[in-house]
Amino acid sequence: MKDSDLDIQSIDTTLYNEDLAPIPHSKRSWGWFEIFNVWSNDIQSLFGYTLAASLFLTYGLNGWAVMAAIILAGVIVMYLVNLTGKPSVKYGIPFPVMIRASMGVRGANFPAMLRAIIGIFWYGVQTYFASTAVALLITALFGAGDGSTFLGLSGVAWVSFVIVWVFQIAIFWQGIDRIKHFLNWAGPLVYLVMVALMIVVWVQAGDELLPAVATIFSASGEHSGSSIAAFLAIVGTMVAYFAAVVINFGDFTRFVRSEREMKLGNLLGLPLNVAFFSFIALIITAGTLVLFGEALTNPADIVERVDSLPLTIVAALTFFAATVGINLVANFIPPAYDLANLFPSKISFKMGGLITAIIAFFVGALWVSVISQIGVPGFVNALGAIVAPFYGIIVVDYYLVKRQHLDMEQLFSSDPAGAYHYVKGWNSKALAAFGMAALFSISTVLIPTLSDLNGYGWLIGAGLGGLFYHFLMRSHKVAIASTQP
Repeated sequence: MKDSDLDIQSIDTTLYNEDLAPIPHSKRSWGWFEIFNVWSNDIQSLFGYTLAASLFLTYGLNGWAVMAAIILAGVIVMYLVNLTGKPSVKYGIPFPVMIRASMGVRGANFPAMLRAIIGIFWYGVQTYFASTAVALLITALFGAGDGSTFLGLSGVAWVSFVIVWVFQIAIFWQGIDRIKHFLNWAGPLVYLVMVALMIVVWVQAGDELLPAVATIFSASGEHSGSSIAAFLAIVGTMVAYFAAVVINFGDFTRFVRSEREMKLGNLLGLPLNVAFFSFIALIITAGTLVLFGEALTNPADIVERVDSLPLTIVAALTFFAATVGINLVANFIPPAYDLANLFPSKISFKMGGLITAIIAFFVGALWVSVISQIGVPGFVNALGAIVAPFYGIIVVDYYLVKRQHLDMEQLFSSDPAGAYHYVKGWNSKALAAFGMAALFSISTVLIPTLSDLNGYGWLIGAGLGGLFYHFLMRSHKVAIASTQP
């Protein structure tokens, strides 16, 4: 596709600004390494480590089976993002513009705002987790303070939280290139520190480490059939962890030079990356069982117990950098685009990010005292289930209904006769497909009688969303196909 094909001739200020416009191929600078680091920072955040480590302990499943389930989830996510990333590689558009083709030029604001809300939640949560690394550093250097707390956070914790919050805004405000450079060193660096932490724990645990690993690996389901259910639940939970990024992966691939580089970055960054990181998490978790008599799942807690000042300083800075990295990519960039899509003439990409940060401040502040009480896996599954149907709708619309052909001019047009205007800018069939699929997928998380399906909410929602959309759009599909050359 030529760069001239991406030019928008007629600008509608209610749908267009420079941040939403297609990026010409000549102006793209991302390759496989940048995509790899998107996933590296996602997986290697403190929240990601805690989730991976907890999966070895909470499902009563053989440790090798847990590893296999986590790796399978990485393979599944790789194929999922290859599908949602391809259109944005071709056309250079972000998620809220891409989904106009299926939801309508006005209806796209609905999924965009849902995705923004989820991004804001994750921003607050990840800001809190990053702040625990800063708190660890401050405590190691200056002490823990008087111990008084407010909303479950100590004085040191509050200072750390504000530091992280301000730092992220400062990085984001300098633009996508600065974010890219930050990710490119934060991702690899965290691996070095995690390997160093694993070695330290291994040396201190000595001969008792491998028996501890065997103890974790000896776990099994309590009754017949539960092992398979647990395996599938772990796969579903890990897929749900990546769900928000899977939906809006085009926000990142619009900067990539080619589809080949996107696929290579996804291969290295997902199944291979997940396998290595999960192995590190397993060894360290087993080591903490030997050293401290309990399995610790938060790296900040582990570093604190190891009691090595040099390791504490390096680890704290690295955990902070890795968690900030994924926050910028997964939880700043998407809501910034989504909010800009709501009022393009009034909200720029940067302003959308600032709004995200301000609202998310309160989410992070309430994480310890309120939000975390519902449990990490349940939190991940519930958020993922809400947006899951949009994945199916996007993929079915682009590959089966639109046959991989989009009209850039029409994506930015509010003309009632436009290809993506539908009825007053809304595609009621897509809305109906979302509603039916979301109702079922969120029920698997919230309704006790459907608890056996808990963990599969995202996969069920995505599948049903695509299925319902394909059924409802059958007549439209024929009409679109008949107009193609």
